[in-house]
Order: sequence, then C-alpha cells, then structure tokens
Amino acid sequence: MARSRRSRRTLTVVVLVVLSLSLISLDLNGRTHSLTSGVKSVANDVYAPLRQGVLDVINPIGNFFAGAFHYGSVQSENERLQRTIGQLRAQQAERGFEARQLRELLALAQLPFLASLPTVTAQTIDEYSSNFTATITLDKGRADGVDVGYPVVGAGGLVGQVIQSFHHTCVVRLVTDGQSKVGVTFGDQLTGIVDGQGPGRTMTADLVAPHTPVHKGEVMFTSGLDAAAFPPGIPVASVASFHTAAGASQESIDVHPKADLSQLAYVDVVQWVPPT
Repeated sequence: MARSRRSRRTLTVVVLVVLSLSLISLDLNGRTHSLTSGVKSVANDVYAPLRQGVLDVINPIGNFFAGAFHYGSVQSENERLQRTIGQLRAQQAERGFEARQLRELLALAQLPFLASLPTVTAQTIDEYSSNFTATITLDKGRADGVDVGYPVVGAGGLVGQVIQSFHHTCVVRLVTDGQSKVGVTFGDQLTGIVDGQGPGRTMTADLVAPHTPVHKGEVMFTSGLDAAAFPPGIPVASVASFHTAAGASQESIDVHPKADLSQLAYVDVVQWVPPT
C-alpha cells in the first residue's frame, strides 16, 4: 500500500513537470496565450505553497553566505566608525582643555597684585616632583626676557621662582619644594617665613612668635621687605591650622598655597628684581 502511494506521488510529480515544460514552450512561442494563462494560474495556485516552503529554507542560507562574504566590509566600516568616534571625543576634550587654558590666561591678566609689573606669559612643558623636590619647566627663557630669580605667579597667587634659565626654557622651583622659603606678612604687620615641605605635604609658616593671634583661612602675602626675593603683596598661602606647644619657641602654623598648583598650564613670570 505504501509503495503504491509513493508510485502515485512520483507519477504526479512527473506529469506536473512535463506539463510545466509544455506550457513554458507554448508561452515562449507566443501561441495559445489564453489557454496557457489559465493553466498557469492554476499551476501557480498549486505550486505557491511548495515554492514558499522552499524559499523559507533557502533564504536564511543565502543570507548566511551573503553575511559571510560581506563580513570583512562590515568589520572595516565598524572600525572606521570607531575611529571617527574616537577623533570626535579627542576634539571635544581638546576644546575643553583650550577653554580651561583661556580662562587661566584671563585670570592671569587680571591679577590685582601684579600692579604694573611687566610679565612674560609662559606655558608649562614639563614638571618634576620627588619626596622633597617640586619644579616645572616653562617654554620661555633668557631670549624671551626670563632670568634667574624672577617670581612666577598663577591664578590665586605665588607659584614659585625661576632657578635656572636657558635660551628658550627655564626651571621654576614651586613654593611647595623642600628648599622654597618665602618671607610673608599677615595680620597687623606680623611677619614670618613660609617653608615648602615637598609635594603633597602641608607647608609651614615659621618664625612666628608663640601665641601670635592667627585666624584659620587668613592669607599671608609676600612681605617685600628689604632684599626680599619677591615684590610685596602677592598671596602666598592661607592658614590651615595653628597651635602653640608648651615651651615652644614659635607658633606651629600649617598653611596651604594660594595658587592652584594643579592647574599650571600657563603662568606669568614677573620681570622683577629686588631694588638695590
């Protein structure tokens, strides 16, 4: 019985194939158009479900091979887009950095403590720090009017002092450097010396008599006394804490630099030497 059904199905398929070929031949010859159009319509209704089933199987396979052939181009396009995104992000960061630099330059141009002193604006090109040393290198030197001993200021106050000057570069010792010492005045004509203790360490104000009235947040300025290394009136540090230990010869005062030493993209070198 099963063999008989298979034989009938085989015969049906053969007949349909032969009929299809005959119809195609007639249609190509341009004859019996009315006959073939009707038969083709019936054949289309018969074959449509079978054709759709075949397409459902073949299409995913075709898409897979198409994707495999185009994978390389898709990957290249993805890499190109990633590079474009990276460039846009870099440009955005660069614009933000330039905006910060512009704000620093504007702040330097309005430093009230510089009065009419001549200055040379310089850019930081290198920085160095160790346990006790804190220096920066600027892109200006002797040929640009920068000499050893010149004070260096930034937004907020005193940054340091030029200790080496070359043709087009110079090295600046920051106020936090372990060898930095700045004579200051504060309060009612009180004086002292702000000492650097090294990067990351709190600076101290020394040579202040015990029990001297000091206030937290009080600002200390360059004294400008005779033979001082800095002109008067530049903010140096603000008081962070203070106390007098029993039997101490001086008050213990911790201070923070007034200049923002973490933002030194641009600074001003003050062309000033102590009056003789």
